[in-house]
Amino acid sequence: MRLMYKIAVIGDKESVLAFKALGIGVYTPTDKMAVRRVIDDLAKDNVGIIYITEQLAKLVPETIERYTDRLTPAIILIPSSQGSLNIGLEQITRNVEKAIGSNIL
Repeated sequence: MRLMYKIAVIGDKESVLAFKALGIGVYTPTDKMAVRRVIDDLAKDNVGIIYITEQLAKLVPETIERYTDRLTPAIILIPSSQGSLNIGLEQITRNVEKAIGSNIL
């Protein structure tokens, strides 16, 4: 039997509403503790990919760091409707450097 992973997105309502139309689980926590709880609950609930807005990710860097070296869930930072903080791009750059030994971006 093949295991099917779910996809979820965490962010403010304006930023994540479109994901709901695609059938992706949408979560809109409003404070630091709620963001932590949602991430941990999703990790336990067979979610393979978690998209989270940079603004909310900035509130819980230690929680996101805890999942960095795990296969699942992959936590991917995305810009919110207010724009990008470039945190997601910095994270991708670090991962590319770690994987190949130099920055090709």
